[in-house]
Amino acid sequence: MSDTILTVDNLHVAFKTQTGKLTAVRGVNFELKKGETLAIVGESGSGKSVTAKSIMQLLPSATTEVTKGDIVYNGESLLQMSKRQVTNLRGSEISMVFQDPMTSLNPTMKVGKQIMEGVQRHEQVTKAQARERALDMLKLVGIPQAEKRLDNYPHQFSGGMRQRVVIALALACNPKVLIADEPTTALDVTIQAQILDLMKDLQKKTDTAIILITHDLGVVANMADRVAVMYGGKIVEQGTLDEIFYNPQHPYTLGLLQSMPKLNEDRSQPLLPIAGSPPNLATLGEGCAFAARCPHTMAVCHTYTPRDIVTETGHSVACWLQDPRTSTETPELVETGKSSF
Repeated sequence: MSDTILTVDNLHVAFKTQTGKLTAVRGVNFELKKGETLAIVGESGSGKSVTAKSIMQLLPSATTEVTKGDIVYNGESLLQMSKRQVTNLRGSEISMVFQDPMTSLNPTMKVGKQIMEGVQRHEQVTKAQARERALDMLKLVGIPQAEKRLDNYPHQFSGGMRQRVVIALALACNPKVLIADEPTTALDVTIQAQILDLMKDLQKKTDTAIILITHDLGVVANMADRVAVMYGGKIVEQGTLDEIFYNPQHPYTLGLLQSMPKLNEDRSQPLLPIAGSPPNLATLGEGCAFAARCPHTMAVCHTYTPRDIVTETGHSVACWLQDPRTSTETPELVETGKSSF
């Protein structure tokens, strides 16, 4: 029996605009296994959050549409489920932690009641049992004086403590999948480290699979088992943590790593930023989305979209530099982009 719990297959998501559809996610593929952490990284606008919200079906149907592909959870298509079925899955099977805890918590309700509300919705428990679960969750995420804080309002907590409450809320019904969308970006580095350690500890206790959305490679190094690198709405490279950090194959992945400060290197050496800006998805055509910024661009990169090249270990990269067909074509065809790819 496969231990894959979630599969995203060739997902395309478009925004409906006055000038037509703008495709923000373009053929995303990945699998999530039970108990593992998959980090999805990339610059702002690369499609990370849109992918995550598509899984939860939190994107407004009036302005967004899944135009192609599927999202399969435990063998069932989430896109084929009714609204009621999806609502029942949220919180009980798949939960999400957002970047700003104040947008996730109701400022007019005590935090204990907010946790109880989710438990009572998804499980057949009494009010007393739900309150006991809420208390246990606050203790589990490290809230001091949990019995007292159960009756506090969100504004009575610090930013780090509010994020702990949000994690408690997300895990209260023991979901199988937790999607964490930039969960520590708004926190200082000390509190950030505490929250990440908390998430790792809770994952060991609950065997929850985590999708971690972030642009911070330091967070990735501390948390992830596997990494998917997104650019221009596509996953351009995917592999284990060691494969991505120590054997990057895509020029964009290498650029991200080179622009990250390293504590064990000479600090007088300047960081190497990636030249240029992310692509405008409204005008993005065929070819590699990174071609305009890539130092190794060939003519074929502007003409044909690269396919995923997958190794025996599952390390995949979508880049013409790694495609064996590039080297078998004559230099003239590659340089002019007239290949039959």
